[in-house]
Amino acid sequence: MQLNLKTLAERPGLYFPGNGIVTRRDDGSSIRHSYREFDERVRRLSSALASIGVKPGDRVATLIWNNHEHLELYFAVPCAGACLHTANLRLSEEHIAYTINHAGDKALFFSPDLLPLVESIAPRLATVQTYVLLGPDSPDTPLSPLERYDELISRGDQDHVHPDLPEETPAGICFTSATTGNPKGVVYTHRGIYLHSLMLTGIDTMAVSEQDIILPVAPMFHVNSWGVPFAGVWAGADFVMPGTRPTAEVILDLIEANGVTFAYGAVTIGIDMLRELNRKPRDISSLRALMLGGQATPAAVMDYFQREHGVPIFTAWGATETAPVATTVHIKRHQQGLSEADKIAIRVRQGLPAPGIELKVLDAEGHPVPWDDNHVGEALARGPWTAVGYLDDERSAEGFSDGWWKSGDMATVDKEGILRLVDRAKDLIKSGGEWISSVDLENALMAHDGVLEAAVIAMPDEKWLERPIAFVVKTSEAGGNLTETDLIEFLAPDFAKWWLPDRVVFIDAIPKTGVGKFNKRILRNRLAEFI
Repeated sequence: MQLNLKTLAERPGLYFPGNGIVTRRDDGSSIRHSYREFDERVRRLSSALASIGVKPGDRVATLIWNNHEHLELYFAVPCAGACLHTANLRLSEEHIAYTINHAGDKALFFSPDLLPLVESIAPRLATVQTYVLLGPDSPDTPLSPLERYDELISRGDQDHVHPDLPEETPAGICFTSATTGNPKGVVYTHRGIYLHSLMLTGIDTMAVSEQDIILPVAPMFHVNSWGVPFAGVWAGADFVMPGTRPTAEVILDLIEANGVTFAYGAVTIGIDMLRELNRKPRDISSLRALMLGGQATPAAVMDYFQREHGVPIFTAWGATETAPVATTVHIKRHQQGLSEADKIAIRVRQGLPAPGIELKVLDAEGHPVPWDDNHVGEALARGPWTAVGYLDDERSAEGFSDGWWKSGDMATVDKEGILRLVDRAKDLIKSGGEWISSVDLENALMAHDGVLEAAVIAMPDEKWLERPIAFVVKTSEAGGNLTETDLIEFLAPDFAKWWLPDRVVFIDAIPKTGVGKFNKRILRNRLAEFI
């Protein structure tokens, strides 16, 4: 039996035909498709791809938000034997064009609001032969040939039978941003996505099930929206798709109106939700969990959601190279009686290796670090859904070793085997020969009532080589009169004196990457301006 996405695509239409997908439209209305309709549309779309020249082995790009059309493409393209490249629409135009050319995409599906972007990059796209526009309009555009999405589906075969593809057939491509240079491509096979999806349904990981109503905030153009769309469809869960550029206000309204049980997105989204809930209360008691990722979740954010709303925060760790989940937080049996504060102390860590993943943390000499939560090393991972190299990229040699992905994340392991990220290797601050964790300082700062966001980087120092500088965004409520001295005094009881930031700079917003992480590269580039 080959492990391929045909199995995932067909199951909900057979066994849960009344469940389905709600998508928020730009005008605030919504549209719903049952899984019976979803199954028919996926079959039609998959069969119609040949009419625009897409053959098995070809690659297809999307520039689309989180909606039902994108979910249909998640299955229709791979089930046709082609490979879906979910292009990251938040990259620069130069990098978007690079990823589409590097993948060799033959067709490009895109959302209507992104027409100006697609028109701008189209002259640089060397391999795209057909453009497919979502939405009801037929705009005046130089893009040619241009197909309409619904018209393409309408001429497909509703009785199309998905072929039984070999499980090692490429199903998806995502690109990860590099520290320098162009993004790096990672290819996912049918087998890898199948096994990753199976892992996400585990009760000790995300427990994705038919009982769920899932709201994916993490973009479907970034690491397959953490793989949850595949697992959720397979399980027959309902989806609430937030559509174009959802805000914290929109997300909370959707949770309340639809009884969402599981939502997930970047830590920065969780912080925005916290702020919005303080502005306007909502009933989010339907949530069994809110999953936040992309960077360490501050304990103060976890405490707020648990204390004020009874919602636990799930955390995990991984990357594009691990499809993306490599570890998940799990409260062990003997830890169930702990206080909420002690459980949060476990949840702020990155967790145990997910079933199927092998993990090791190696010191500078390549030896495994002891499980004492003191010794720091680089985390490496491998498993049936992790990459072993990048798509046609010489940087594979520096990113992988003997089948292991080298994360560049510095971590410790405690006596329970639970991973704790200390920092990205490039973000650690070396002051006077000693290491300072920017993550620990950031989480402590964000525990202050007057701090909304905080990012810490190194600034040059003649004596100590590097010293920490903190960039802080104040809350509108409690942060008005907050000073640098206030924050240094707030940190002092919990940190050695030499860990305390030399400077605190108040700014309006921490710059973000295209997937919502703090963009410390921009802060470093502007450091001279700030100091």
